[in-house]
Amino acid sequence: MFSTIKKLASAFHIPSNAELEEAYLNDAADGYDLEYRMRQIDRGNVRFQ
Repeated sequence: MFSTIKKLASAFHIPSNAELEEAYLNDAADGYDLEYRMRQIDRGNVRFQ
């Protein structure tokens, strides 16, 4: 029963900005791409909706 409730609750989960930033950084192909993405976040050039 709890597994059904957990699945239902996770379906309505809205990711936070921190979770979106982490997912964005995890998609980096290499170290240079990671540094570029980190600079973009620091400068505010990446918008998460």
